[in-house]
Amino acid sequence: MNKRSLIGIDLGATNVRVALVEENEITSISSEPIKNSSSPEDLINQIRVLISKELTDKVGAIGIGVPSVVDVKEGIVYDVQNIPSWKEVPLKHILEKDFDRPVFINNDANCFVLGEKHFGKAKNYSSVAGLILGTGFAAGLIFNNRLYSGPNCGAGEVGMLPYRDSIFEHYCSGQFFDLHKNISGKEAYRRALEDDEEALEMFDEFGHHLGNALKAVMYAYDPELIVFGGGVRKAYNFFKNSMIASLRDFAYKKSINKIKIEISENEQIAVLGAAALVLDSLNFD
Repeated sequence: MNKRSLIGIDLGATNVRVALVEENEITSISSEPIKNSSSPEDLINQIRVLISKELTDKVGAIGIGVPSVVDVKEGIVYDVQNIPSWKEVPLKHILEKDFDRPVFINNDANCFVLGEKHFGKAKNYSSVAGLILGTGFAAGLIFNNRLYSGPNCGAGEVGMLPYRDSIFEHYCSGQFFDLHKNISGKEAYRRALEDDEEALEMFDEFGHHLGNALKAVMYAYDPELIVFGGGVRKAYNFFKNSMIASLRDFAYKKSINKIKIEISENEQIAVLGAAALVLDSLNFD
């Protein structure tokens, strides 16, 4: 198998992107809006066509990131968010039969942290938590330089942990602004950029909650590095100080002084992370 030519596929909330990755760089990418259909086969055909556009003889394997629960071993995708027709799709088997290449599938948070490990901010770290701050709050975990998904692809679901009257996800994602402030995260960010005092206070409160979530991550996993992805990360400067202040009562002071926090900068990290599933699964360097 050629280690340097891979296909990465990001099945996002509204678009599907398929990239050719060669020598650790995206050399070509195709993207289309996901077609709304009651037939699972329609989207599979759409993915087939996009793969065919990017496929070359040098491509050794295909990696796919999906916003759902995945049977990683069998490559079965369950209950994909925003795609109601995908209840149980044996995607690995279908695409391996079509393209005669190994196919690796995992959820989007795991792909994100793998993308940072192989192509981004986490290259030099062996223990990493990649946190997606978007419409939801999820984590991908790297232990000893390898992805840890858990037997049910559920490792790192810190957003589902109980917090206050609900769960962390309702306080540490864009849902915080909708549920607790009656405003969209995008609008709050726009106002914060204009120095709106009320919006700035919202992000201060958001940072406090996120700091509490980081403490849970650190107590549970003790990573060297935490990397933020997702759209809310763009507002980092507005919640950074309150987040850090919230960490001050962490019980292990040396740990809190050593932890590194980075912000993802690569807008294509999702498709790169999907390609990195191949590198992780085959333990390539």
